Amino acid sequence: MRRLIVNADDFGLTEGVNAAVVELNRAGALTSATLMATANSFNEAVSDAKTLPSLGVGCHIVLVDGTPALPADKIPSLIDPSAPNNGQFRPKLSGFVTDLLRGRISDSEIEVEATAQIQKLKAAGIAVTHVDTHKHTHMFPRVLRPLLRAALACGVKAIRNPFEPNWSLNATANAGHVRKMQVRLLRSQSASFTQEVTRAGLLTTDGAIGVLATGTLDTQTIRSLLAAMPDGTWELVCHPGYNDAALQQERTRLLASREVERTALLETIPNADVERIHFGQLS
Repeated sequence: MRRLIVNADDFGLTEGVNAAVVELNRAGALTSATLMATANSFNEAVSDAKTLPSLGVGCHIVLVDGTPALPADKIPSLIDPSAPNNGQFRPKLSGFVTDLLRGRISDSEIEVEATAQIQKLKAAGIAVTHVDTHKHTHMFPRVLRPLLRAALACGVKAIRNPFEPNWSLNATANAGHVRKMQVRLLRSQSASFTQEVTRAGLLTTDGAIGVLATGTLDTQTIRSLLAAMPDGTWELVCHPGYNDAALQQERTRLLASREVERTALLETIPNADVERIHFGQLS
């Protein structure tokens, strides 16, 4: 059996991203979305989600390139050390990972910040189906462990498996060689991820597809991925949206590509020969 979760990251980022999530779910092209607790259009996303009974909504935990849910003085190791007075996270993944591996980021602060973000969704009336992280930071054990503790404390039962399988990498023809090498290298953390998630008793998928294609996910790539997809439960990670003025004010490299993805999902997913589910339907 082939089961597919089609998940839109960055729900709540802008009203144009929210509009794409609504449109795609109603068209049968999207089953899941992960909501950013401190994004500019969070309240609008919550209202939209409540009109979509078939949409599973998770929490897109942000620990880098964004705004924390807690006051900066409660999580000092997570705040950008180059501009501490701004009260923002580190702007780049590379800086976050460097400090993480050097022991400069507190596990307990990751846990309390993740808990605060999940609880903000729950307080708004969202039944949180799962968690994942902005820029897939939970592929690193020092983020994964406190994130699992936060999920368990909040009653969240599933988490994204951020690792992309070989068959999906091979089916992504238009990805650059450097990015493909990076994705393959990061897969060294996969065994540790599986052990930690199993120990915690959370549910997850067999892997994520579309990670390598972030920014280049088009109709042909999705068709190639679907054709290569074996039995199992997989998550297609996507970032659909409308490239409007609000999006262009955000600190994101994914602009025009969001509209390409929106069109590609509409053209491929509704008629795909797969069972479409969300994280709340994992067993």
